[in-house]
Amino acid sequence: MNCSSSPGAAGAKASPVRRPRSTQSNMSKIRILVVDDHAVLRAGLALLINSQPDMEVVAEAATVQEAVLRAREADPDVVLLDLTLPDGSGLQALPDIHRDCPRARVLVLTMHDEPSYLMSALAAGATGYLVKSAEPAALRAAIQAVHRGRSYIDIPLSDGNLKDLLAQRDVPARLSPGNPAPLSRREMQILQLLALGHTYREIGQQLQLSARSVETYRARLSEKLGIRTRAGLVRHALLIGLLDEMNPA
Repeated sequence: MNCSSSPGAAGAKASPVRRPRSTQSNMSKIRILVVDDHAVLRAGLALLINSQPDMEVVAEAATVQEAVLRAREADPDVVLLDLTLPDGSGLQALPDIHRDCPRARVLVLTMHDEPSYLMSALAAGATGYLVKSAEPAALRAAIQAVHRGRSYIDIPLSDGNLKDLLAQRDVPARLSPGNPAPLSRREMQILQLLALGHTYREIGQQLQLSARSVETYRARLSEKLGIRTRAGLVRHALLIGLLDEMNPA
């Protein structure tokens, strides 16, 4: 399924690396859009990614506007996104990318290791967050994880500090680990899968439920927890330890 080709993106200057989705040689590969304003870094990332048997770079972009346009053109599985771009924050591209390419996962790759940037990325809908000082193996693992719909977060921050940070955000005090809202086993499963970025249909397939039933569980979670957004559910899942496995060794 291709992304929509609705108009509205401004003129892009980076050369696209467009590869058709239909060829036999790349059907099983993870298709990646690399968004970074440094051409040398893009080239290095493309060299590393294209050397992997299960992934390939299908497009590149250097600005927010180019990122939106290239996503529409290339229909990537994963968007590797820098935060600091010439025309704004990379997160500004997320609403358009999510609208035009709803199945694409976003992995932030940035030099910013401050917790506030991580929280902003999660709230905007990113599935993973990785600092540029990470090892190549971590980048490969992160791409594979977010492609599967799993969260991957790797910044130099202790678990305790991360939970303290989350507790200071707009999560109600009654959601602290010591006083969690009562959830059934099924609701905890739904919460975890929602926080990991799965769609209602994907959750239904895993739990043998209809998408409508999953939607009902989501409404019940929102009512019980007092949380209306997916970003809030991610924060709560992190806070109570449901995503402790998000950063594999």
